[in-house]
Amino acid sequence: MTSSLRRTTGFTLIELLVSLAILAVLAMLVLPVAQLEVQRTREKDLRLALREIRNGIDAYKLAYDGGRMLRSVGESGYPATLEAMVDGVEDARDPEKHKIYFMRRIPRDPMVRDPALSDAETWGKRSYDSEPDAPAEGRDVFDVYSRSTTMGLNGIPYNRW
Repeated sequence: MTSSLRRTTGFTLIELLVSLAILAVLAMLVLPVAQLEVQRTREKDLRLALREIRNGIDAYKLAYDGGRMLRSVGESGYPATLEAMVDGVEDARDPEKHKIYFMRRIPRDPMVRDPALSDAETWGKRSYDSEPDAPAEGRDVFDVYSRSTTMGLNGIPYNRW
């Protein structure tokens, strides 16, 4: 008599399947949101890195135009490499010839995943002499851009930012 009155505790197979189905639906809803958030974060990092490098290039050009560096005929006044802004240049106005530094480090392009490339190699570089519609490397660095051709959330490819 006690065995028929005793109720077993636990979940039935149907209850477990329903619970798993609900979890699967929730996971399918959360995954795209998480992927979108990762892309937004990478885009934010790209904007900040581009701004930092471009500010360094502008500061280098201002120092060149202001006579803080030795001028050469035919020079544009832009750095020859991205590394030149980190390595610094000799201050022509300083009698002790201290260096002027324009960046502490070169940020890495967040859209490039190749760990074999150095930070400076992750960026596409545009020379002062190149056309705006067809950026090409040359003897100086006038601007930088991402090498990624992936489309951004705003509908513009990253290499056009």
